[in-house]
Amino acid sequence: MTEKSKNLIKEEMLNLPKEVQDVINSSSWEKISEEIGKKYLLNEDEIYTFQLETASFLIGLVDEDLYKINIEDIGTSKDEANKIADEVIQKIFTPINDILIENIKKSNKVKNANVEQ
Repeated sequence: MTEKSKNLIKEEMLNLPKEVQDVINSSSWEKISEEIGKKYLLNEDEIYTFQLETASFLIGLVDEDLYKINIEDIGTSKDEANKIADEVIQKIFTPINDILIENIKKSNKVKNANVEQ
């Protein structure tokens, strides 16, 4: 990603709670998304766009359905876009979500923490 894109993402991340920012920043989402893009034979520009879409989903600017459509718009089939999105959810979003839930449980602020909270 370009520095300009990274700065835009960082600006949007400032709107998230500090705990969420910390978990996202400590994850390897950029590297993982690049690896996924290469796996699905996206070129450099497509990987860049894919990472922007992934960042937008990660920080809550788009929902899962729109994310899949946006991946398809990069130049993939609907089936391939669904596979890519599923892999991103498995390798990036679920681990981040699990860490956030665990952190909430450890903080004792919320009992029986789950995704909805």
